[in-house]
Amino acid sequence: MAALGALLALTVAATGDDDPLGERTGGATTVDATGRNAFSFPLANLSDAERTRFAIGNSFFRRNWVEAGASTTVRDGLGPHFIARSCGGCHVQDGRGAPPTTRDEAAVALLLRLSLPDGSPEPTYGTQFHNAAVQGVKAEGRVTVRWRDVRGRFADGTPYTLRAPVYGFADLAYGPMASGVLVSPRIAPQLVGVGLLEAIPAAEIERNAAEQAQQPSPIKGVPNRVHDAFAQRELIGRFGWKANTASLAHQTASAFLGDIGITSTRFPDESCSTVQRDCKASPSGGTPEIDDATLADVVFYQAALAPPARRNANDAQVRRGQELFAQAQCAACHRPSYITASLTASPALANQRIWPYTDLLLHDMGDALADHRADGRANGTQWKTPPLWGIGLVPDVNGHQRLLHDGRARGVMEAILWHGGEAEASKQQVLKMSKAEREALVRFVKSL
Repeated sequence: MAALGALLALTVAATGDDDPLGERTGGATTVDATGRNAFSFPLANLSDAERTRFAIGNSFFRRNWVEAGASTTVRDGLGPHFIARSCGGCHVQDGRGAPPTTRDEAAVALLLRLSLPDGSPEPTYGTQFHNAAVQGVKAEGRVTVRWRDVRGRFADGTPYTLRAPVYGFADLAYGPMASGVLVSPRIAPQLVGVGLLEAIPAAEIERNAAEQAQQPSPIKGVPNRVHDAFAQRELIGRFGWKANTASLAHQTASAFLGDIGITSTRFPDESCSTVQRDCKASPSGGTPEIDDATLADVVFYQAALAPPARRNANDAQVRRGQELFAQAQCAACHRPSYITASLTASPALANQRIWPYTDLLLHDMGDALADHRADGRANGTQWKTPPLWGIGLVPDVNGHQRLLHDGRARGVMEAILWHGGEAEASKQQVLKMSKAEREALVRFVKSL
């Protein structure tokens, strides 16, 4: 507990006490927003010119791309294989996706990464499975999911039931997958504040790892280090469920190719394997299919999405939940606050005190959440600490609250109960909490 108190004290000392409850989650960028559009507002301090650019990027983010050969050459080149027809097809209202709830429901906002044990792509289906295709090309197949109940009890005797997903594939169009293929599910996360996350100084992420390494607790986060296609060098990963991309530009260009089938200057080749002849023969929408300026506008749009302000920060139950959050050492990984860098993608993002509740590090989360698949320097049990800001508004925006990397948790408490590995001791503390304490903890997290 003393170590945790020191960590929190250092955070406040480094960021000042002008907003001790973190009500202005993004500093001057924060918007007061709830409801369906809570994740879709621009940073509050954007200039007029940047607001115009935000609107342009928004249009390319939300509208569907079409097949090559269409009359609209600005937005053609969809596929040949794809998951969604637009960025907004997975990030609905700039929010969070959900996994299929039945075996035969189509997976829209859930992608499955593939690789062999040595890290190479699956020979037939590559690095990502695609369940949709343009005319004349076969979809790779269907993702299936069934759910297995995992039961337990709190210390006071209250029972709970978690649901573990079991993924599979059906109707494989190009033959069976290789033996031993590794599969990693990833749900589309909400996008609020991603520009501010990119503006956190790399030294602060390194500091998180160094401070955790010095503490006697089992929490020992490490940064992922990955090659960035735009910087053309290795950087600390910040985005993706395993922090496997370092910049919004790389994340966006990679998603355009992997999820929509749109090539760009940095990712110029369609993802067709050698056996997918119909994919290789499909017409192109140009070289590249999204030009650098348009891609940059889409990147800027995401960077300029504002985090909504906290709600009910002074409520007695919320304040009690905040105390319990600290006592259970949740803040050791979900670091509350930072000051963004002076040099950022927009002046609006610079020098802001923000409250994302993440250390942006990889942590061993135990076997129950393991995908057993390496990603950069992340191993098969490690996941990045996701930011918690906006989590209480997901039901308003998306009509559900499916959490964790694959959306298996049906709310905050279920997400906590899936924690293991480095977070096992924290989970055990939560299991010992009374019903009132558990409710207060959840209410605090939902206030962020």
